[in-house]
Amino acid sequence: MLTLIELLTYLRASPLIFHGVIAKAKEKFDREYELKRLGYDLGRVAARVGEIFGLKEEDILSNGKQQRKVKARGLLCFWAVRELGTSLTDLAKLLKLCVPGIGYSVERGESVARENGYQLVE
Repeated sequence: MLTLIELLTYLRASPLIFHGVIAKAKEKFDREYELKRLGYDLGRVAARVGEIFGLKEEDILSNGKQQRKVKARGLLCFWAVRELGTSLTDLAKLLKLCVPGIGYSVERGESVARENGYQLVE
């Protein structure tokens, strides 16, 4: 593991990498801010997921291992974490799941979104 001084030295020696990292972080921040400005929160994300899967919000948030529900919950987790910036811990509390379980759901949701071309904002 690099110390902070080693990391700073490396970044000064590699300005393209440093600027790339900063640009990526700014892009993510801008996306999160824009979604929140448009009124996207967990409730609105859950409504969008429900629209896609034909489920009620309470069904998505409830426990269950039915395939459609699991995919819907995964998509909710993916968009909440990657698009809104919701922490895994906050999502775990809301869904009454463990943090590693939320991490797996995010990965599953990413696959569901890519395979089906789902977008949070149409």
